[in-house]
Amino acid sequence: MDEQHALWTEKYRPKTFEDIKGQDEIISKIKAFVQHKNMPHLLFAGPAGVGKSSLSLVIARQLFGENWRDNFLELNASDERGIDTVRVKVKDFARTKAIGNVPFKIIFLDECDALTKEAQQALRRTMEMNANTCRFVLAANYSSKIIEPIQSRCAVFRFKPLNKEHVHEIIKQIAQKENIQLTKETEQALIDTSEGDCRKLENTLQSCAATATTILPETIYSMASLAQPTEIKTILQQAVSGKFTEAKNTLFDIMTKYGLSGTDIIKQLQKELWQLDIQPRKKVALIDKCGEIEFRMVEGSDPFIQLEAFIAHLATETI
Repeated sequence: MDEQHALWTEKYRPKTFEDIKGQDEIISKIKAFVQHKNMPHLLFAGPAGVGKSSLSLVIARQLFGENWRDNFLELNASDERGIDTVRVKVKDFARTKAIGNVPFKIIFLDECDALTKEAQQALRRTMEMNANTCRFVLAANYSSKIIEPIQSRCAVFRFKPLNKEHVHEIIKQIAQKENIQLTKETEQALIDTSEGDCRKLENTLQSCAATATTILPETIYSMASLAQPTEIKTILQQAVSGKFTEAKNTLFDIMTKYGLSGTDIIKQLQKELWQLDIQPRKKVALIDKCGEIEFRMVEGSDPFIQLEAFIAHLATETI
């Protein structure tokens, strides 16, 4: 399965700027850097699965051509997050000249917000000392965890989640290449479960494609470990109608069916609350209650008791 996943990933990993979807403004600026064969240190910040790592590889491919592997070092900072990594691996690679007609190498540090503060301080000095022979591309989900001296040395690009049109385009492209039959309902289920995360989309689609060539929405939600929106709506409608026992039983049946945790289900309940036919002021109060229930579960409270309490609150407040 790991080998199959690696082949799938390599097959659909972007190789040109045109392959990266949803980040047009960033791409236009990066293209200018590549065209002039000169660029500053870069910091890519944004949610997971939106193209930060892929864009880094595309930059290396476009700059160095066939020699890109010799001039590109990729490190995952969540695996190697200590100061020794910066002092040994990064320094050794950064101090040597690039092969080819580009005057610098590229070091890509993925998930660099996982680096310790000491490692970030060492990295700051390394970036400064080796600027003539090496450029750094840093990727982080949370730029606030990167110390200010590093941020000031980088051109910061903030990535955004992919919108529905771009996700639909990616789904269509994969379905055609893999000869997978997808209905409109299935495509919508993929869009809803991926939430703009292309990596999550491809993993879900690959898992479903391994079981059948015709994929149903039920299969998508099952693979994504999410309940279907219609099932969540049933719980809310039963509670709003004062049918507390039915709502409680439906909730626990769904949690058992999909293997959902308390935090998983409260997030889905919160999302569907906005579709309820109740007064806006009551919706806001219920969203506030969702936040309170989620906090209690994260702090260690029993999820079943907390979810029962939420359903009871929903039933009493909306009758």
